[in-house]
Amino acid sequence: MSRDRSGPAQVLVVEDDEGIRDMLKYNLVAAGFSVREAGDGASGLRTALTSSPDLILLDLMLPGMSGLDFCRAVRKSSRVPIIMLTAKDTEVDKIVGLELGADDYITKPFSVREVVARVNSVLRRTEPESERTRAMPERDTIGPFVIDRAAHRVSLDGVDVRLTAREFSLISHLVANSGRVQSRDALLENVWGPDFGGDRKTVDVHVRWLREKFAGKAPFAIVTVRGVGYRLDRHE
Repeated sequence: MSRDRSGPAQVLVVEDDEGIRDMLKYNLVAAGFSVREAGDGASGLRTALTSSPDLILLDLMLPGMSGLDFCRAVRKSSRVPIIMLTAKDTEVDKIVGLELGADDYITKPFSVREVVARVNSVLRRTEPESERTRAMPERDTIGPFVIDRAAHRVSLDGVDVRLTAREFSLISHLVANSGRVQSRDALLENVWGPDFGGDRKTVDVHVRWLREKFAGKAPFAIVTVRGVGYRLDRHE
């Protein structure tokens, strides 16, 4: 199963609880994802095989076809990332799910922030090298704004903009992923690194500094997505 990756990543939510399904859909759409949904394993499997999702959020306890059977069926023809959602928390259940090809495992009750962060993390981890390379070209141009990653320079209207190394990495990541919401956790992992010991407020502070340096000048806006993170919108 393959699809055109020029648009937002598509997440298939397979969950029989309508309330949980609606909550996940609402928050994933707010985070910049395209969402399809199914309330049982059989219809979810048909959707998975015909719509080519980028990731599947899969409830383990489904009517008719269990999540484990669903995972087994999908893995016969696809390596689409799968995150299992379950009320069970035994080591055996977790091991069985992972052995059948699940990429991650979230136990209910869960926070929506955790789910969005895990979805972003799994998508990054499973993204082909060629996709990552295309996402970060050596040079990006938005009207009079130019970021040259090879030379580690940013200019606006032909004038260099002085940025710290961290500010450069942050604006570089936001520009490369323009139009897509980046959670604070995703930004911490990608810009600061997985071993960084600070908290999410670090991201907020650096975004504020970038806004101050580009205020009213740059052909883009760094938009706050409430409860999730940030999105860079181009104004071309």
